[in-house]
Amino acid sequence: MSKFIKIELAKRGVSCVAELLEKDAPRTTAAVWEALGRGDLAGDAQHAKYARNEVYTMVPRFGDEIGQENPTVTPIPGDVVLFSFPGGMLDQSFKADQGIDHLPGVIDLAIFYGRNNLLINGDVGWVPGNVYGSIVEGLAEMAEACHDVWRSGSVGERLVYSRLTDRSN
Repeated sequence: MSKFIKIELAKRGVSCVAELLEKDAPRTTAAVWEALGRGDLAGDAQHAKYARNEVYTMVPRFGDEIGQENPTVTPIPGDVVLFSFPGGMLDQSFKADQGIDHLPGVIDLAIFYGRNNLLINGDVGWVPGNVYGSIVEGLAEMAEACHDVWRSGSVGERLVYSRLTDRSN
């Protein structure tokens, strides 16, 4: 039976549903599902600078290092992606702004809502991420809200991931 998660832009009151890709990314989906069993994963929403149509949040690392699994550098609309960053990889001022500068590393939980994304960063080069979910409901509404994060700003917005346990296929 498939597992599903809810992804919400809390301030805007918009959410979508993603199916976990357990066959394609078993380690990643297991780690995320287990972490969500302890409570929601949430943080300040950010809109990508380089990747284009991406909204993400940073959370403290959970579980063991997953490694690459079902990686991409060209995510498509509806992809739900996990990145693991060591502490020294991210810009110091960004880490301080996000309140994560004290952590040895972080998990970046991202959704992609439009086309023509390319995961390359001018400082470090290619940044592959693990595609572990696919948005199956609410992508159009979420895309509109994500674009508003880009246009109007992310201040006060939270990106919240939670388990959906009462859903059947």
